[in-house]
Amino acid sequence: MKRNNHVMINYTSPLYRPPAEAENIILQATLGCSHNRCTFCSMYKSKRYTIRSIEELAREIELLSRHYPDANKAFLADGDALTLPTEHLAKLLRLLKSAFPRLSRVSLYATAQNFLDKSVDELKLLRAGGLSLAYFGIESGNDELLEKIDKGVSAAEMIEALHKAHEAGIKISSTVILGIGGLEYTHEHIRDTIKLINTAPMTYLSTLQLGLEECIAERFLKHFETFTPLNDLQILQEQRHLLSELNPPQKIIYRSNHASNALHLAGTLPKDTQRLIHEINHAMRAGEGAMVPKWFRGF
Repeated sequence: MKRNNHVMINYTSPLYRPPAEAENIILQATLGCSHNRCTFCSMYKSKRYTIRSIEELAREIELLSRHYPDANKAFLADGDALTLPTEHLAKLLRLLKSAFPRLSRVSLYATAQNFLDKSVDELKLLRAGGLSLAYFGIESGNDELLEKIDKGVSAAEMIEALHKAHEAGIKISSTVILGIGGLEYTHEHIRDTIKLINTAPMTYLSTLQLGLEECIAERFLKHFETFTPLNDLQILQEQRHLLSELNPPQKIIYRSNHASNALHLAGTLPKDTQRLIHEINHAMRAGEGAMVPKWFRGF
C-alpha cells in the first residue's frame, strides 16, 4: 500500500504510528491519549482525548477500501485506542473486516490501564474480531521511576496486563527507554526492567534512548532531585546489562533500530544474546565511529 492515504483522510494532526505501520491503513479511532500524563512524552499534549463516532469512521473505512481494496494490515490511532468501549471497538473491527477481505492484522497502541480495564473474555472477543497486536510502553520496571514519570501503573500492574494480553492471544510489541532514570537510577532501572521482562510474556521488545523535547523537559526533570543524562557509552552499558540478564518466558524478537538509538541491533532472544552483546562491546571499544551520528537521531 502506498503511503498517501493522508491525501484522502483529514487526519487530526499530529498523527503518530509505529515505524512498522508506515505502509498500512491508518484510522484515527480516537484522538489523543486517555492518560496523557507521562512526563517523557510530548506526543498528544495539543489534543484532548476524544472518541470518534462509528458513523464517521465507517465513512473513512469505505473511502479507504475503495482506494486500497487489497490492504491487509490496519493501525488504529491515536495514543491508546484500546481504551474504547469493547462493543464500540468490536463494531469497528467488524467494519474493517468487511471492508478489507484480505485483512490479516489490526494493531494499536495500548497501555496497561487499557488491558486492566477489560476482562480476558472482552480481550478474546476483540482478538477474534481481528485485533492481533498491541504496542505497549513499559519504559521501566522500577516502581519509583514509573511514579516519577507519571506512568500511572506499577510494574506489577504491567505484568498483570501483559499476562491478560497473552491469555487473550494478543501479541505485544513492548518498548523500554534506556537512560530514563539518568545516572542516579541506572542500576535500579535496568535491574527491575529485567525482572519485569523475565516475568511477562511478549513477542517483540525494542529499546529506545531517552530524548526530551524542550517543551516537556522542565516537567520531566522536576520529579528528580538530580538527573544526570547518560552519554552514549553509558547507554550501551545499560543495554548490555539488560541483554545479559534477560531470560524471558518465551522467545522475543529484539530491536534497537528506533531513530533515537546510538547503535542499531536486531536479533532473537535468547538465541542471539551473545552476538548482540559482542556487537555492543565492539561499539564501545570503537567509540563514536561505530555509532549513529547524533544529527541523524530523533525521538
